Amino acid sequence: MTGQVLSEVADRIATVTFSNPDRRNAITFEMWHEVRRILVDLKHDPDVRVIVFRGDGDIAFSAGADISEFETRRKNAAQATIYNAAFDAAMDEAEAVGKPTISMVKGACVGGGCEFSSALDIRIAADNARFGVPIARLGLPIGYGEMRRMTRLIGRANTMELLLTADLVDAENAHRIGLVNHVRRLAEVEAFTYDMAARIAALAPVVHRVHKQIAKTVFEDPALAGLTAEDHALAVSPYDTADFQEGWRAFLEKRTPEFTGE
Repeated sequence: MTGQVLSEVADRIATVTFSNPDRRNAITFEMWHEVRRILVDLKHDPDVRVIVFRGDGDIAFSAGADISEFETRRKNAAQATIYNAAFDAAMDEAEAVGKPTISMVKGACVGGGCEFSSALDIRIAADNARFGVPIARLGLPIGYGEMRRMTRLIGRANTMELLLTADLVDAENAHRIGLVNHVRRLAEVEAFTYDMAARIAALAPVVHRVHKQIAKTVFEDPALAGLTAEDHALAVSPYDTADFQEGWRAFLEKRTPEFTGE
């Protein structure tokens, strides 16, 4: 059976699942297109405040690209160009979705799975997780976008070690180098992830969106030399929202704020 990408929403949290269990949730060409389509829908869904990505089952977040497709989808540079466009579009959409994103990693998070996870905001690993981008064993490189994300996340030295050795690292070492934010026991990781997602979902959505955009600008222009009038306006735009009025009034009134995203 061809793999699929599943999506469901509950309590303002969307869960997107890579489901291809016979191939350790390897991601097919069509699945990358589906990821992008789902993200576009979730971006415009007012009922969604946080997006959690996971794999189907406990043995893999994703083993990366489905190698069984190489003969038909990636056997030469022309085909790879088309495939990479779908892959890049999914990762770009994950960064641009404007809502907090979390990857909950159980088991293998390898190749394209690891690279996709690096495009998300927060990574939470079970203690059985393994990470790496061992594509030198397959004779293919990562692209510019993936290299930018990995080096931004864990630095050039750690990125190059992963790529040049093709080694996999366990959850504790992934945490040590900054590839994941938290490590929890397999039996606890789901509760920990969704508790965090619920806490994020209860906060001001407009501020989350602005923080994501400001962070993107800071990484792309660390000196802030190219800030535009629109960039400066973005940083103060939440002050004109109903959520800001609700937030400070709730603080003074010692009650929990009810943010609407407006």
